[in-house]
Amino acid sequence: MAENARFRTLVYSVVKHDYIPLAVAAHPRFDLVAVADEPDQPEWVHQRNQEFADRFQIPYVRDFAGALQTYEPTVAVVSSQAERHCELAVRATDAGLHVIVDKPLSTRLSECDRLVAAVEAAGTRCLLWNRNFLPALLQAREIVESGAIGDLRAVHCDFYFSKDAGPPKGSRSADAPPINWLERQIEAHADGSDGGVGEVAMGELEVEGIYPLAYLRMLAAAPVERVFARTASHFHQAHADNDVDDLATVTLEMEGGLVGSLCLGRIGAASHPDIGEIKLHLQGTRGACVVSEARPEISVYYRGQPPQEFRHLRVADENNFRLVEDFVEAIETGRETILNAQGGRDICAIVDACLRSARSHRVEPV
Repeated sequence: MAENARFRTLVYSVVKHDYIPLAVAAHPRFDLVAVADEPDQPEWVHQRNQEFADRFQIPYVRDFAGALQTYEPTVAVVSSQAERHCELAVRATDAGLHVIVDKPLSTRLSECDRLVAAVEAAGTRCLLWNRNFLPALLQAREIVESGAIGDLRAVHCDFYFSKDAGPPKGSRSADAPPINWLERQIEAHADGSDGGVGEVAMGELEVEGIYPLAYLRMLAAAPVERVFARTASHFHQAHADNDVDDLATVTLEMEGGLVGSLCLGRIGAASHPDIGEIKLHLQGTRGACVVSEARPEISVYYRGQPPQEFRHLRVADENNFRLVEDFVEAIETGRETILNAQGGRDICAIVDACLRSARSHRVEPV
């Protein structure tokens, strides 16, 4: 590939969050050439795809194969319903495209395995979207790698994010019908609280667990061998009606005797003045440290400020740009991305073990 060559990019479904194709479009090496999806998708999917295409004044093609032939992309960005992530990523990989995939990688390990095999066979690069380039995470990695706290022995992560998910648990009448998961996610799209878009209901361990587990993977660099987890539908009626978690605690036993733990939840907008309580606690043989994921940040307050606007704004946050830059370097050098298909598959295996443990009330192997 020629130095500084541009990447023709196909947005392969954009019905979840659009921040990934927006981040790709903002990078100077990428050109969005079209949006594509399958013709058998429901109308709300086509509508969202068309709206994104219109925003960038690019075509929307209801035919992936046709889009490949007409626009000759080299990269695909997948941000579909969660249960379709791997399916679409495999199709793109089989066509020789490098792929960026929204999280979670999949709701099924078998689908993750399909993608890992496809990437290995094609020799392409795959990036699962993550937050590991946030300034606080980079500093935490520097602290660990420098030996400032000695050899790492334990890592704990609080990952509570203050988004609502519809009616609070217990606020509806006892004879009210169960909340339909997909309908709730479609409704939530307007305010960005639609974490688990798709037909398959997903708890927060599946939807958001990738972020803190990716932190542990980067900092501890040791495979997780066994887990013990407890989950609950504590805050939101949609989660309770669909028997998925909005609150979880996890203990992880890692190779080499390292111990990890995680407290995670969608705690609702009334629970926290910021985006949530997200912190890392690192314990080493010579010392310990606590890292706030949101720092550095500034607080902004003014008359007439909309109630939904965040008062605390992150500073020096180049996570999205650095993720795309990492993807470029991986394509050009042949190295792996900061979180590739295999890494995403490993995280999904941990989540799977956690959900099994929550049901069995026993320690479960990964």
